[in-house]
Amino acid sequence: MKEANFLYELLESKKDLAASFPDKLAAETFVDDVFQFLFIRSRSEGDLKKFESAYKRLQGNFALLLLTVTNEADADAQAAIFFLELPHIYNALLKDAQAILDFDPAAQSIAEVVTAYPGFYTTVVYRLSHQLWKQGVRLLPRLFTEYAHSKTGIDIHPSAQIGYSFAIDHGTGIVVGETTIIGNNVKLYQGVTLGALNVAKSLASSKRHPTIEDEVVIYAGATILGGETVIGKGSIIGGNVWLTYSVPPNSVVYHQSEIRIKDRNPFPEQINFII
Repeated sequence: MKEANFLYELLESKKDLAASFPDKLAAETFVDDVFQFLFIRSRSEGDLKKFESAYKRLQGNFALLLLTVTNEADADAQAAIFFLELPHIYNALLKDAQAILDFDPAAQSIAEVVTAYPGFYTTVVYRLSHQLWKQGVRLLPRLFTEYAHSKTGIDIHPSAQIGYSFAIDHGTGIVVGETTIIGNNVKLYQGVTLGALNVAKSLASSKRHPTIEDEVVIYAGATILGGETVIGKGSIIGGNVWLTYSVPPNSVVYHQSEIRIKDRNPFPEQINFII
């Protein structure tokens, strides 16, 4: 009897969840379809009419996806706004791709950046998600960015504000928190965390994450925390730096390694090797 009651209650609770929970697979499929539509030319693509038909089909699929989180009239309106902004998002993404090409000596072409750079893919998903977030849609953008997170290891909250010509190199392990503000021409390497000093729920509505001004480079493993922390324009933050305070424009912040020659005396403290 207890098992039957539990299964009944579970089934009813899942019905309530289903009423407000979008189709996760459909959300992930939409993200990849938009990426494909914007950047990957299909052999089946023909004249402009066929291309317009694919565009309208994509918009219709998105309206259906929005129906899982809002009513029909609002879904159509939100889809229309989103696709109206798509040209602006596309232009911003072209600048992001060019920034990666300009920054990374290993990058040979825009085509390589678009098809082979996880940082660019994550930036695409972020910009799509951020547009929805600005429209007041909350759950779908979180699904989108978590999908990109699962594929690339890069976690960017859709609420974060990121300027143009944003470049991510390698990318694995990057975390960009909800209230982060990033300026233009900023470059992040793998393992960078732009996080909060305090994760108390009571601070949910406050600015908890740092501001990174224009033309800043942040190298691998750096951690920058706090809503009042500002990294000034043109600064360079070295690898594995830990910052909880602001630095002025054109600063260079780094750890200086100490070099010692081994002898027969034991080391005064334990050495931890990181591979």
